[in-house]
Amino acid sequence: MATVLYLDELSKKYGSLQALDRLTLQVEAGSIYGLLGPNGSGKTTTLGMVLDVIRPSGGSFLWFGKSISKETKQRVGALLETPNFYPYLTAKRNLQVIADVKQADPKNINKMLDLVGLGTRSHTTFKGFSLGMKQRLALAAAMLNDPEVLVLDEPTNGLDPQGIAEVRDLILRIAGQGKTIVLASHLLDEVEKVCTHVAVLQSGRLKANGPVGNILSAQDQLLISAENLAPVLQLLERLPYVAQFGQEKEDITLTLTEGYTSTDLNRDMFAQGIVLSQLLVRRKSLEAQFLEITKEEA
Repeated sequence: MATVLYLDELSKKYGSLQALDRLTLQVEAGSIYGLLGPNGSGKTTTLGMVLDVIRPSGGSFLWFGKSISKETKQRVGALLETPNFYPYLTAKRNLQVIADVKQADPKNINKMLDLVGLGTRSHTTFKGFSLGMKQRLALAAAMLNDPEVLVLDEPTNGLDPQGIAEVRDLILRIAGQGKTIVLASHLLDEVEKVCTHVAVLQSGRLKANGPVGNILSAQDQLLISAENLAPVLQLLERLPYVAQFGQEKEDITLTLTEGYTSTDLNRDMFAQGIVLSQLLVRRKSLEAQFLEITKEEA
């Protein structure tokens, strides 16, 4: 697939503070790419630089294989913070004002209002909207140029559960139209439910990146024991469905690839004459995985 955005050792320093430290990653067309990390991890700084709002201290980035320009900016829509809508103007009139500023096709206004589920509320004033509706209108504003890529910074921040669900559903519907989305969030749950790929940032450094299923996957963890661990370890090396394993004193912890269970493991151990004295299944939370990824900095 084509690379939409490529970052090559992108860095930003504010005095003695290294806000972003040599970040390298690439976003493929059609993906929903999440930048995951706590406040201060470098997510917003990264988005600010690739949108030409913040000047990098080092490194480079390319949009669609080119340096950023007026032409590439037209292909990218962004929501870094909620736009300043006029509270006493209707949703449609607010978008007309923004379309004039962006020189966007006014025919897109009704189309985008329908897309974000506000077509029937186009004549409601902005001040009468809930927070979730305001955020959806902001997404409509970002989409007025019908961009190929949508860049969002904490799109569900401050919303109630219903508003969060509405915005998540909208992001998936937009992606379903073939758009590429780059999304910054500090919420594990949001990234796991919405994104196809993720980069985990901490203190300006990349800790892990790849498909969400590989980086954030709440897999079951198995804890096994046997009288003699040597043949167990040898067999685990050969079993293709054992994703990873490690010895902890007299026990072995391991995870299996999707589609396999402890029953498969126990069967294959028994077939080799190995009787396990213990086989426990422990649920591994997303939070636990995130802590493992970032523990070096703790």
